[in-house]
Amino acid sequence: RGLGDVYKRQVKGEVVVSLAPLVEEVSPAVVNIRVSQTVTSRNSFSDDAFRRFFGLPEGRGGAREVASAGSGVIVDAERGYILTNHHVVGEADAIQISLMDGSLHDAELVGSDPATDIAVIRVDADDLTEMPIGDSTGVRVGDFVIAIGNPFGLSHTVTSGIVSALGRSGISEDGYEDFIQTDASINPGNSGGALVNMSGELIGINSAIISRTGGNVGIGFAVPTEIASSIMSQILDFGEIRRGLLGVNIQTIDAEAAKALGNDVESGAIITRIQTDSAAENAGLQVGDIIVEVNDKRVEGAADLRNRIGLLRPGEPVDIKYIREDRTLTVRAELGQARQLQVLGEEIHRGLAGAVFSAATTASANGVELLEVQEESPAAQRGLRTGDL
Repeated sequence: RGLGDVYKRQVKGEVVVSLAPLVEEVSPAVVNIRVSQTVTSRNSFSDDAFRRFFGLPEGRGGAREVASAGSGVIVDAERGYILTNHHVVGEADAIQISLMDGSLHDAELVGSDPATDIAVIRVDADDLTEMPIGDSTGVRVGDFVIAIGNPFGLSHTVTSGIVSALGRSGISEDGYEDFIQTDASINPGNSGGALVNMSGELIGINSAIISRTGGNVGIGFAVPTEIASSIMSQILDFGEIRRGLLGVNIQTIDAEAAKALGNDVESGAIITRIQTDSAAENAGLQVGDIIVEVNDKRVEGAADLRNRIGLLRPGEPVDIKYIREDRTLTVRAELGQARQLQVLGEEIHRGLAGAVFSAATTASANGVELLEVQEESPAAQRGLRTGDL
């Protein structure tokens, strides 16, 4: 199926090229999502003592119900599974979807992953239409795409554009990112909607925009289906997200830093510490090795390597190309499993900012382990170091 037999139609004897057949085919798989949640405002009048002092009636302590909207994509009509964004439904108390025919249905949250901003919800309804999931790894810059969603509450709005870039990251500080960038208009309410290729396949879940005004400026981002499908399968298989772990502490290295170390490397991540009995140690990696490729894809820096590994499953083999002294070597490592519970130091006390804590998991250790301490951070200034227990 291609442009020749899908998008050309006769209008008053003339051939007109149109996306209408494609839009008509895939739009029923896109749903509008309405969520409600209870938010507690933090102010003096939320406190009962203050309310009594000022003669105000005692209430719900500043709690109020707020509503918001987003979009979703039906990917399994038989079981009622819908892909959307974590930031749309992750904190919802109640979720309701509306289909293209206007019917309303209550939905339940199956699971979500804040780090990739992907969530799965489920609806019990008949005669659903699903959208086939395409291979986002085959997407190329310049491919035509359409975005379908619920911007500003305008149901089933369709916009078109091209793929502007691939592999975008750095949009959020803590997420695992490998975004598809597009200039197809994406606005508030499009979150969780579909990015569709010209074969009518889902290739991304629209997730974010860059804008100074909050409206579209032609820079939108979608989570590739390679990631979204993996997250969905883990949620359905395990009920949680299990991330791969190489077991290294790393720092970004550029061409100038590499030259000072006697290496001719444009970019990469240098290993500064290796955890005991980790995938890295078992594979023979050493402190000072510079990782330059993972699964034949260039590593731009520490954040890039973290993304690549964190998006893989525990037990999955990964090919790592690295530089040791003046030699280029390749090794295959079998990833371990990252700890699920990690706490940022600033969430505990501002004096611990720059540290990442986790419960120690080895049989010989009983306590809280410092997974990471940033140099010159408040935590580092107080003497804390990576690996402290």
